[in-house]
Amino acid sequence: MRLSGLWSFGVLLFLTAACSERQPAPPAGPAPDAKRVDAATVGRVSGKVVFEGTAPQNTPIKMASDPVCLRDNSNGVPLETIKVSGGGLENVFVYVKDGLGNYYFDTPAEPATLDQKGCRYVPHVFGLRVGQPLEIINSDPTLHNVHAVPEVNQEFNLGQAIQGMKNRKTFTAREVMVPFKCDVHGWMSAYAGVLDHPYFAVTADGGRFEITAVPPGTYVVEAWHEKLGVRTQSVTIGDKESKDLNFTFNVQ
Repeated sequence: MRLSGLWSFGVLLFLTAACSERQPAPPAGPAPDAKRVDAATVGRVSGKVVFEGTAPQNTPIKMASDPVCLRDNSNGVPLETIKVSGGGLENVFVYVKDGLGNYYFDTPAEPATLDQKGCRYVPHVFGLRVGQPLEIINSDPTLHNVHAVPEVNQEFNLGQAIQGMKNRKTFTAREVMVPFKCDVHGWMSAYAGVLDHPYFAVTADGGRFEITAVPPGTYVVEAWHEKLGVRTQSVTIGDKESKDLNFTFNVQ
């Protein structure tokens, strides 16, 4: 009986430790020396992410396994792996990776949104803040499940069987990037950049991006793409200064 009790206690300790390891710490409050951004001095970083060479063809999606998905995409639709428009690469997550020091930013109360529409995740790539709500919506009249598989944050896997269903989740730690998948529809994927500051953008309109209200300083800016990897550059922003920053990707 005593050995059984000890064994049970040991299992309990093990499970408690394992759960603790899987639970990231909640977002920390401001440090004692934290400072706010002076809106009178902020600048801007903008530019374009260029794709060099001939873009490969994205694989056509086969949706015959779900009649609803097939009906909504009767003309066929490709994956969004490498999306090039006007020579620019879209769905690139561009963000300030380093250099912000001890600035402190309020967490937005307004949720970011991840929708399931036409049996695709919309948007395919997006950003949100640590602690900011993420509202997950099923706009399709079919079963979806939303499976987030982060390495730092807590994994979750939730089903949405009814059109119009909504769930809210939050991430508690910085992580670039968090992949999403649907275990019902294997072609569905999305990626979220979770940051503790507001300085990020996703390229669109021919690979263009803009990051506004950046305080003066020297920063490392990184451009992330799901297939082509990352590119980094350093940029210095003076008071009220705007800088252009361009990145080039290609298929190695």
